[in-house]
Amino acid sequence: QVQLVESGGGLVQPGGSLRLSCVASGNIGSISAMAWYRQAPGKQRELVAAITHSGGSTNYGDSVKGRFSISRDNAKSAVYLQMNSLKPEDTAIYYCNAENPETQWHYWGQGTQVTVSS
Repeated sequence: QVQLVESGGGLVQPGGSLRLSCVASGNIGSISAMAWYRQAPGKQRELVAAITHSGGSTNYGDSVKGRFSISRDNAKSAVYLQMNSLKPEDTAIYYCNAENPETQWHYWGQGTQVTVSS
């Protein structure tokens, strides 16, 4: 089992920045790629950004390209999401995700609320 705990959400004004963190614990040797997803009220959960185990490859949703940056620190079992130039439409619950490549099981955190409003 793997546990994921997110932090760093909050209320920010449009144009502002936030940095989300996610720390993994448990059987962390079983996980590979990690990602951030988000879900806004009344909408489906969508991929925000993903990163491979080495950090050498990243992938972003079209709506956040050029504004958000994903990174990871395997020594700390952590993945981060730097969010810049935030817009009201970025308001959502942000979830950390980790994949076990052998079982293709996906682990999820409990989510952290990000609200962009003036």
